[in-house]
Amino acid sequence: MSNPAVPREQWPEYMARAQAGDQQAYARLLHTLVPVIRALARRQMDDEALIEDVIQDVLLTLHRVRHTYDPGCPFLPWLMAIAQARSVDALRRQGRFARREVTEDEQVLNMADSTQIKNAEQRESREELYGFLSQLPSRQRQIVESIHLQEMSLAEAAKESNLSISAVKSLLHRALSNLRRYGASHGKS
Repeated sequence: MSNPAVPREQWPEYMARAQAGDQQAYARLLHTLVPVIRALARRQMDDEALIEDVIQDVLLTLHRVRHTYDPGCPFLPWLMAIAQARSVDALRRQGRFARREVTEDEQVLNMADSTQIKNAEQRESREELYGFLSQLPSRQRQIVESIHLQEMSLAEAAKESNLSISAVKSLLHRALSNLRRYGASHGKS
């Protein structure tokens, strides 16, 4: 028996039911989300095996953190944040593995050049990031810096900024939407 897809506008309701212990709602929601997660992962990478790994990581993460979802908030941005984080993690793991395969002689020969290139790239990325952040309204910028740069939890950021967790989530969602829009208008994905 196949599970029919859950319409997007019902995702928050199905997640709330899953949070309350409804296993059928949870199974239908996860079944519906797999192609969505696959599409989100494909935006970041083209390695099918890695995409499948990301899908599994996202599903496991959803299961682990499902209690943190607020059914009063949009579901897709919450899912996208998780998928983005798991995609970045997978790409980092892949990069670390690829770097370990380089021979020691190649490492010695390329060390100075790669260090200079890496430092320049980091400087350029940091300047670009701060350029984008400077375009955000101050409260949005503060929330992005707290959560993504200082790695605070939502609760910690809420306490520091004297806001509710829902307000922090809302500001973060708007900030990330603005950053995506800025990035797209500057040729970044």
